[in-house]
Amino acid sequence: MDRLVNTVRPYAWGSLTALPELLGQEPTGEPQAELWMGAHPGDPSRADRGEGPRRLDELIAADPEGELGAASTARFGPSLPFLFKVLAAGLPLSIQAHPTLDQARAGFAAENALGLPLDAPERSYRDANHKPEMVCALGEFEGLCGFRRPAEAAALMAALAVPGLEPLIKLLSVEDTGDAAAEALRGALSAVLTMDDATAERTVRETVAALAVAAPDGEHAPYAKIAEDFPDDRGVIVGMLLNHVRLRAGEALYLGAGVPHAYLSGVCVELQANSDNVLRAGLTPKHIDVPELLKVVLFEPGAPEVVHPVRVEATPGEQLYPVPIDEFRLSRFELDGVEREIDGRTPQILLCTEGAVRLTAADGAVLDLARGQSAFLPATGTATRLSGTGSTLFRATVTV
Repeated sequence: MDRLVNTVRPYAWGSLTALPELLGQEPTGEPQAELWMGAHPGDPSRADRGEGPRRLDELIAADPEGELGAASTARFGPSLPFLFKVLAAGLPLSIQAHPTLDQARAGFAAENALGLPLDAPERSYRDANHKPEMVCALGEFEGLCGFRRPAEAAALMAALAVPGLEPLIKLLSVEDTGDAAAEALRGALSAVLTMDDATAERTVRETVAALAVAAPDGEHAPYAKIAEDFPDDRGVIVGMLLNHVRLRAGEALYLGAGVPHAYLSGVCVELQANSDNVLRAGLTPKHIDVPELLKVVLFEPGAPEVVHPVRVEATPGEQLYPVPIDEFRLSRFELDGVEREIDGRTPQILLCTEGAVRLTAADGAVLDLARGQSAFLPATGTATRLSGTGSTLFRATVTV
């Protein structure tokens, strides 16, 4: 068992206080957005096995089968298949979507062929992997997820009586299903992002003004808050094409390839494939590659499905958040004084989000995790016991 030393990424949208509170630290006065746990080369965790801190990706590369197990290595290759995070949003994140595996491989190769450095601001593909993800709320959490039905988006815009939105409303006034709906959504998104600068500036300004006088507790409320934070961004309009969703603590969302989304506020754990590929559509000063975005986005309308945990019969006390992929598996333990046990056939990262948790290995070794602390458990094949009272532990691993 390795206690992890993790990096906090200070993106501008991060909360000033949420991650310091979780980690038991004083706020720095700067936004703190994401706590990364894993072996992504962008910010790998570190572990000390008696020779000083070493990068987790380097430890795994030195002995992939010993760290990840034969089954995971055979299935997913010689690297940790997932990246685990705590995400703390003080401001909305960019509206974004992620590629399929084939799209990621092609895009990464194409940008390499152009000679773009991996940290180039105009780069969309920083690796050759896809990025399905799951978020699970640690408290009230708000976001945008997936497209509204075209008629719903049209009605939302029409209620604002903004002349510049009329072409979009006309595009969206179609049947709500099938190819017509997909083409309407594609046309509307493309129209917003390719609008000439003068028209876009005027339409966004008028939309922001209309949202400011809309009912403060009505359907426009989340979009009005976005407009306050991003008064000059086309993402204010793009956001109205998307569903607003509010999660309570313990509820989750799964986002597959191509699903447009933006997280607006709150704190969550996020588990994703080991990738940092992002195609943006608004609420950001960063590069927006419109043609590539339109290739990646899945234009399917419908309300997002909130994921609730289910009991795992084979592991008493474990609550699993089901997903349709095997590269990551997220579950939760609410420890109430009863000792629990997890198997050790797969690599896993354990994160304590409430109380304190004691991990006891088969050889009797003990590792105590306080709130905000995490551990990497190599695939030893032996079980680990969990104990704590009034404690919450999240478990990230794979399915093989």
